[in-house]
Amino acid sequence: YLEKLGFGNQPYLVFKHEDIDRHHLHIVTVNVDENGKRLNRDFLYRRSDRIRRELEQKYGLHPAERKNQGLDNPLRKVDASAGDVKKQVGNTVKALNGQYRFQTMGEYRALLSLYNMTVEEARGNVRGREYHGLVYSVTDDRGNKVGNPFKSSLFGKSAGYEAVQKKFVRSKSEIKDRKLADMTKRTVLSVLQGTYDKDRFISRLKEKGIDTVLRYTEEGRIYGATFIDHRTGCVLNGSRMGKELSANALQEHFTLPYAGQPPIPLSIPADVADKVYGQTAYDREDMSGGMGLLTPEGPATDAEEEAFIRAMKRKKKKKRKGLGM
Repeated sequence: YLEKLGFGNQPYLVFKHEDIDRHHLHIVTVNVDENGKRLNRDFLYRRSDRIRRELEQKYGLHPAERKNQGLDNPLRKVDASAGDVKKQVGNTVKALNGQYRFQTMGEYRALLSLYNMTVEEARGNVRGREYHGLVYSVTDDRGNKVGNPFKSSLFGKSAGYEAVQKKFVRSKSEIKDRKLADMTKRTVLSVLQGTYDKDRFISRLKEKGIDTVLRYTEEGRIYGATFIDHRTGCVLNGSRMGKELSANALQEHFTLPYAGQPPIPLSIPADVADKVYGQTAYDREDMSGGMGLLTPEGPATDAEEEAFIRAMKRKKKKKRKGLGM
């Protein structure tokens, strides 16, 4: 190959890459000879492409056309039983970080969960210096961890704590400046208005290119909702797009007496509703245990994560009380 290309007398290195299913070689050389003279690089790509095809035909190799390369390594769930789990996790994490935008650790976890992974923050103190890190774990289809976790340092800086934090900032700016959440919100609301059946809601969104990740309490109540829009590459908590898509709002929508039935148009004037119930709509929201999920705009912290932490604290208190009895 190098001789035909005019680089036959040049030093070179050959690297074999096995980090994806499509094993391949990289050739590295220099374009200056021993006298410092620049070698001919005119139409280098065309000449290289022609030589490659000749060698493929001569030795019966698989053609490596660029248009097919994207199909060789589609993103798929990490499979712990398939072996080389570290490589699977590393490749998938790098691909997701490059293709999607997310603004909080909760949104990042929701994205990873689609591919049987999760991530946790690791904090500590070594020799008087604080450190922050990330630890990635593989899960089964139910979200249960499988096998040993992996430090982010095993996958390069792009998967580490600092890089992910910077990703949050960039994503927030891009989503706001380009109004990327608008299309997602329109699609989700349109589907939501057409059904009270939760499973149908999720499947219809999936048909439109949006995955839905719902998180539940032990009692089966929705406490978090995240939408992964593969069309725009955005991961968005429902509450970030408006309180009508918050966890509480979705829980009420899917548990109404007519849930599962065709939607019934109904409009009650606000003043009449207040007289009937003796309180305003906002009062009812405050009393319904909103858990901080109804903020109109996404805060710097993840409201749904904070709600989950509070729920876990309450759970621990109940356990301690039970032991005291």
